[in-house]
Amino acid sequence: MSLPASAGAGGGADRDAMELVCPVCLEIFDCPLTTQCGHTFCQSCLQECLRPQKPVCAVCRSALLQWTRAFELETLIHSSSRPCKGCGEAVMLSKMREHIARCSKYQDYVQDGLRSMSKPQLDVIRSVPNRHTFPCPYCSEQNFDQDGLVEHCNSQHAQDPRPVVCPVCASMPWGDPNYRSANFFQHLRMRHSFSYDTFVDYSADEQAMIQEAIQRSLVDN
Repeated sequence: MSLPASAGAGGGADRDAMELVCPVCLEIFDCPLTTQCGHTFCQSCLQECLRPQKPVCAVCRSALLQWTRAFELETLIHSSSRPCKGCGEAVMLSKMREHIARCSKYQDYVQDGLRSMSKPQLDVIRSVPNRHTFPCPYCSEQNFDQDGLVEHCNSQHAQDPRPVVCPVCASMPWGDPNYRSANFFQHLRMRHSFSYDTFVDYSADEQAMIQEAIQRSLVDN
């Protein structure tokens, strides 16, 4: 699901839209819980992290010892709205999963995305790029894996103040290709200190992945 950074009800306009997305399921938080290491997950996603004998945080790999309910974040989700990428209707974030599962125009939007061709970074238009390699958002050098992109940006562009679109996030189903991170390097540290390959099956057919996500959303709601 794509979240524009524009304002919605509830005054959430100044928050990075990515703060509202679980780093495991890549959906809007559902019953968010924050761990002692400062990372937040859906309650169900955290439960999956707790399955191993020695559970660790899915982001930083710290031992999971305690967690608390993220009431402020939960209140924001239940009081803020964003427009559906398909029909344009303003939808409460807490109802977005349910809405896109039944919105025919959103399904058309998804299908159009699957048929589209990848476009250069400067176009800032969402395509459905491959999710294995990414271009540098500063110099457009191609074919970095996620770790390589982080290393390249830190070593070659650490002093570049320009706001840019994160190519990793833009390639994800929830990514907003129009959202430019004001502090891209902080974004890298917060959101890309682990690889999505750990949690996302990129070898799966994209059509099947979308249908599975829709079905999961129906179950979750």
